Amino acid sequence: MEKIENVWFEHGRIYIRTASGEVRSRPLEAFPALKDATDSERKAYTIEMRGVALRWAAIDEDIHISSFYEDSEPQPVNEVAEMFSRFPWLNVSEVAREMGIHKSLLARYIYGIKKPAPERVEQIRQTLHLMGEALMAV
Repeated sequence: MEKIENVWFEHGRIYIRTASGEVRSRPLEAFPALKDATDSERKAYTIEMRGVALRWAAIDEDIHISSFYEDSEPQPVNEVAEMFSRFPWLNVSEVAREMGIHKSLLARYIYGIKKPAPERVEQIRQTLHLMGEALMAV
């Protein structure tokens, strides 16, 4: 397996150069913790597992080199993204907490990195409805 030699960030993407000189990249939306990180937090990575993984201890993010070989790009126009775009003040972390899932998973649904099952879309919708009902009770 290839080994990661270098990492950099440009134009909303993370890039790696492998030992063989191959350059691969992924959009930051694929890694919500990195997307939300500051430039200095992004630069504070270590190459681990004999060159096949990246670790950002301060933001608790790990990325394996295999993530850079995925062919999918974000699909920002999707049902979950539309729900959140209607209410930009929604806190993704709090909605995820209410659902009992990690915020990075919900962010991946919103950014179109992962496609949720229809049951998950309904769970998101129901969680938003319950949160709205709680607000109306104030």
